[in-house]
Amino acid sequence: ELNGILFYPVQYEGEESSKNVFYTGAAPNQQAIPAVDYLMNDLGVKRWVLAGTDYVYPRTTNKILEAYLKSKKVAKKDIMINYTPFGHSDWQSIVADIKKFGSAGKKTAVVSTINGDANVPFYKELGNQGISAENIPVIAFSVGEEELSGIDTKPLVGHLAAWNYFMSVDTTKNAAFIKQWKDYIKNPKRVTNDPMEAHYIGFNMWVKAVEKAGSTDPAAVQKAIIGVEYPNLTGGMSRMLPNHHISKPVLIGEIQDDGQFVTVWQTNKLVDGDAWSDYLPESKPIIADWTPPINCGNYNTKTKKCSGQNY
Repeated sequence: ELNGILFYPVQYEGEESSKNVFYTGAAPNQQAIPAVDYLMNDLGVKRWVLAGTDYVYPRTTNKILEAYLKSKKVAKKDIMINYTPFGHSDWQSIVADIKKFGSAGKKTAVVSTINGDANVPFYKELGNQGISAENIPVIAFSVGEEELSGIDTKPLVGHLAAWNYFMSVDTTKNAAFIKQWKDYIKNPKRVTNDPMEAHYIGFNMWVKAVEKAGSTDPAAVQKAIIGVEYPNLTGGMSRMLPNHHISKPVLIGEIQDDGQFVTVWQTNKLVDGDAWSDYLPESKPIIADWTPPINCGNYNTKTKKCSGQNY
């Protein structure tokens, strides 16, 4: 209403681009798709459990992932999809179903968009039923250092997470950032995590855009910030793209018993965030570009029209 700006530093499901929002967290092509590629190409996964909490992010992400898996010739019978409410605690029957699904002689993995407190009993039940990271690995999109702090990590050790940053990444910039955070919070046990890095990048991009525009006026900043670059904490220069997403590296980490991650795979270059998924037929022709002459968050490249409300 007042033309303010929102920097959104958490991974999200895509399928939008607002003039007033800058998406510094991962789009599906910067987290979910590379995670599936890793499982498929490096671990040889053939059967897929898409398990999520029942709300918009998991449902939309899994819709994209299901379409992506089918484009890779994965049969419908090799994809199991399950949703549970927030805070779900009784995982016995669901984990039993996962175990049965994974016993068909094909390498099986769980792609998890399970959010919040439900993760603790979920991983615990996996352990109770003898499911390990070796036989059915879980790769999570919502389990990071903050979620692991203060809980018993034993059931999670060896399982995976896909993010654009890990606290354990060994760079000079990251070491300085961690020290600054711990000095500020006055608690050496506190951790950093992916959304913190995303917001660190976004805030510094805003500063550079304000300096470039000579003003904090939102309209001036929105215009000035396109193309602005700022170093991320894992290496490389993140750039604000015309679709209001940024470029980021993608990392796969293995959970350790101290609640940290060891990076087991990463992209060899930064990945540009894509607002509209190429794997959904209705989204494939849509792009977001907030620069002239398009200046639209949902421009249809076939009809050459802005296909929704232009805000």
